[in-house]
Amino acid sequence: MSQATPDRYVSFAGIDCNGKAHHLMSQIAQYVENPPHPSPWVQYFRERLGDRHALGQDDLYFIGSQLNNIHALFEEYNDTEALTILAQLEEDCC
Repeated sequence: MSQATPDRYVSFAGIDCNGKAHHLMSQIAQYVENPPHPSPWVQYFRERLGDRHALGQDDLYFIGSQLNNIHALFEEYNDTEALTILAQLEEDCC
């Protein structure tokens, strides 16, 4: 029996957009708090994360509005797992 492919236009059920977004936000926070090497993205995300809370943005909204910048951060730190999850979120949830 094959599993049906989730259809984001009908329902987010089975995709776990919020769980994946929360995981990526944890990865971003980790790099902001303890970067493997200096990067201009660290200060950028420190500022954006502060703005996020002031604007009341949830994890998925923040990721959707910062896709390219988040991609650049994960690419700089060679985080292939996070890049894969980011691509899934972009395709299935944003």
